[in-house]
Amino acid sequence: MVLNNLIVKIKLGDIIEEKTDAIVNAANNTLLGGGGVDGAIHRRGGPTILEQCKKHSGCPTGEARITTAGNLPCRYVIHTVGPVYGNNPNLDKRLLYNAYFNSLKLADEYGIKTIAFPSISTGAYGYPIDEAVEIAFEALIDFSKISSSIEEVTFVLFSHENYDVYEKFIKKIH
Repeated sequence: MVLNNLIVKIKLGDIIEEKTDAIVNAANNTLLGGGGVDGAIHRRGGPTILEQCKKHSGCPTGEARITTAGNLPCRYVIHTVGPVYGNNPNLDKRLLYNAYFNSLKLADEYGIKTIAFPSISTGAYGYPIDEAVEIAFEALIDFSKISSSIEEVTFVLFSHENYDVYEKFIKKIH
């Protein structure tokens, strides 16, 4: 699908295999590695990513930081922290929106043309996928209205269930 000249794709797969300019890491506030996507990125990317993450001294929820990609097939990793669903009920939506939007903003600053996102906060952080996909696309649409430097965004979904939710959502809006 195309949004304001931005190509948007969804695919079932493993984000650490993506050959885009950047992949987004659904990180925790320490940026020191963890489980899920975060752990996989740190393991496959190697110690360079951890060394660079330490220099950032963490990342507040909703913000984003960038490192090189180490041994990954992309050039950069953008680390962002989504909210743990229910911890801040009045802020959850804004924090998740900011995680996507600030990742795109950082990608723009680094001249990144292609970027891959996981479904941020929908795993261990418990964000309902039906709500999360709407917020992700809201941020993407808003960003595409102010910048045209990013050419392609791919949402790489690890499970068939998440893929199906994204596919259904895209059919609904397109």
